Amino acid sequence: MNPPVHSPDPAPGDRADGSAARRRGRRAQAYRGVANAGAGAVLIVLTTISLTIGCAAIHEHQARNRVQRGDTLLAAEELDAALAEFQAAAEIAPQMAVVHSRLGVIYRRLGAYEQAIEAFVEAIRLNPFSFDDTFNLAQLYQFTNRLKDAIQAYLHAAEIEPASFDTQLNLGTCYQQAGDFTLATERFQKAIDIDPNRPHAYVNLGVALNAQRKYYDAIRAYKDALERDSRQPMVLVNLAHTYMQQDRLKMARQSLEQAIRMDPGLAAAHEALGFCQFRMREYDAAQQAYERAVACDSRLPRSHAGLGSIHMLRYVEDTSRTDLRDRGLECWHRSLELEPDQPRIRKLLATYTPSRPDPENALLDEGGAR
Repeated sequence: MNPPVHSPDPAPGDRADGSAARRRGRRAQAYRGVANAGAGAVLIVLTTISLTIGCAAIHEHQARNRVQRGDTLLAAEELDAALAEFQAAAEIAPQMAVVHSRLGVIYRRLGAYEQAIEAFVEAIRLNPFSFDDTFNLAQLYQFTNRLKDAIQAYLHAAEIEPASFDTQLNLGTCYQQAGDFTLATERFQKAIDIDPNRPHAYVNLGVALNAQRKYYDAIRAYKDALERDSRQPMVLVNLAHTYMQQDRLKMARQSLEQAIRMDPGLAAAHEALGFCQFRMREYDAAQQAYERAVACDSRLPRSHAGLGSIHMLRYVEDTSRTDLRDRGLECWHRSLELEPDQPRIRKLLATYTPSRPDPENALLDEGGAR
């Protein structure tokens, strides 16, 4: 015999008035209230997000209008007014990379290089793949002699645009300034590979190769530069210096004479010719070359030093010519005034300066000083 099935006792209210249906209705209504409240909260969040996005879009639009006005003013050379527009744009939308890029441009034009650097750094932080901003930053670092920073910036620019001739050339120049002629050579060669018709890349390559004592390679680079532009007197001067390092003095003289024909006022060519002829023991010609160099530019310490050496050589041949000795000493003094760090000239000056006067003259000199 099966046990009886017991149904659960009805709720007291059900027993009392049979209102179970009404209670279920009230609970359902309560649930709907909670659900509606949740939907309202979601609606508030979505509305807030929409408003935020809308405000950002409005700010960006306002900032872009400011940038456009700033660009117009910049093109008209109204720099202060352009700066005001860019600064206002930065206040409205500080996360727009283009705003900081424009600030960098205007600060650079105004000569405020540190502020320009800060602006370009921020532009690159916001847009790391901007070649123009990276290249401009590298140029500023190079101009302000922050070579390590410049090298890093140029390397980044080269990663963005590997085929940029100017990036490779400037990077090579930075390495050269830093004394790393091997890396400089590599970058100059990359620049030439990109555009083999730009003569100044060959000139820089020649300088880097000469510094590594790769004289034949340097000569080839200088000649490559001259093949692309024959009227480069300073390249001929560089070529002559390389010839002199090989003791090919006649070849050096020919190059320097050609440079002077191109530019008679080129002091560096006259100075180099004076040194070349001095080494060839053509002292009269050397003196004339040094004097022409000083006439072109009186601030050439090596020309004054060379003239001093010629005068002193003549004095040594005839020690009665104290006037030559005194002229030589004065030339050396002048050279040291222009470039104090010349140990060899200081030693020569000490060697050939007359000994101190006798006691009587020393007293007279001291009395005169009073």
